[in-house]
Amino acid sequence: MKIVAWMLAAGMLVWSGSAFAANIDLSVWTCKKFQSAGDEDVKIILSWLDGYYRNENDPLVINLDRFVENAKKLGQYCSANPDIGLITATDKVFK
Repeated sequence: MKIVAWMLAAGMLVWSGSAFAANIDLSVWTCKKFQSAGDEDVKIILSWLDGYYRNENDPLVINLDRFVENAKKLGQYCSANPDIGLITATDKVFK
């Protein structure tokens, strides 16, 4: 399933001109950095996280309602905890 997430993120990078310029190392991103990122980066990261946190046997379907709900939960958590690492925050919100 992590391969699917990687492929989704890679595909989005192809269609996003500004994303070609930099790598996104989520291991060093804080909630504050995530919330101050540009729209394109946020979309790429949320899409990647959605795929990364799926179980291997989950259907290959993007549930848009769940996607939006998780994005809102992450936004709320990050607003309350701006200095926490993004992956730590996502572990708490998505699991």
